[in-house]
Amino acid sequence: MQTTDPETARGIRLQKILAHCGLCSRRKAETLILDGRVTVNGKLVKELGTRADPAKDNICVDGKPVEFNTDEDVHYTYIAVNKPQGVVTTCAQKDAKIILDLVPVKIRVYPVGRLDKDSVGLVLLTDDGELHNRLSHPSHDHEKEYLVFTVQPVSDQDLATMAQGMVIDGKKTRRARVRRVSENGFKIVLKQGLNRQIRKMVGKTGNQVAMLKRTRMANIHLGSLPSGKWRYLTEKEIKQLKQ
Repeated sequence: MQTTDPETARGIRLQKILAHCGLCSRRKAETLILDGRVTVNGKLVKELGTRADPAKDNICVDGKPVEFNTDEDVHYTYIAVNKPQGVVTTCAQKDAKIILDLVPVKIRVYPVGRLDKDSVGLVLLTDDGELHNRLSHPSHDHEKEYLVFTVQPVSDQDLATMAQGMVIDGKKTRRARVRRVSENGFKIVLKQGLNRQIRKMVGKTGNQVAMLKRTRMANIHLGSLPSGKWRYLTEKEIKQLKQ
């Protein structure tokens, strides 16, 4: 059987297939393709535009076939974790405690987005590649809420500047909702997730973050979940998350 022609309308993009299988996020799938780790019908594929038919084509990652389930009722796993300080939000890193060490489940799940090592709070884990992609991509406008305490008192002007957007790493941040909670504390709601964004925004005001805690992602709240603990999302939460 011949590999699907990427120039035709037949089939599904490879990165979408890999994400749907729960193998990884769509962004990670693109990296796998570019790294030459994906084959279709025995042929190496390194073009991101390549399409395939999961019902007919033999798709492998590192030589291992991937299974594509077209059943819309396929069961995925959705987990909320309260990440403590010092834990890395990744699936693998040498000489470091990773987020998966906190969740002893047999299903292979992946963190949605990142929360830096020094920050704490809500992290979502799932093997639902499509949902992972929607929650991770800023075009879908999913909110993320954080509680922040700074080393020095934060002024009203600084809060207004962060809310309006500011340039970090040569890119202007999107508008945010900011609300003071104390002399040194505020809550901020973002619809994007640039690398260490809040820490860099606070740094540009001449201040430093003393504590950063993510309390919400979309409709999922951290609530009273203790530090280092995890729970499965409820059916209601999952339904709302997918809407």
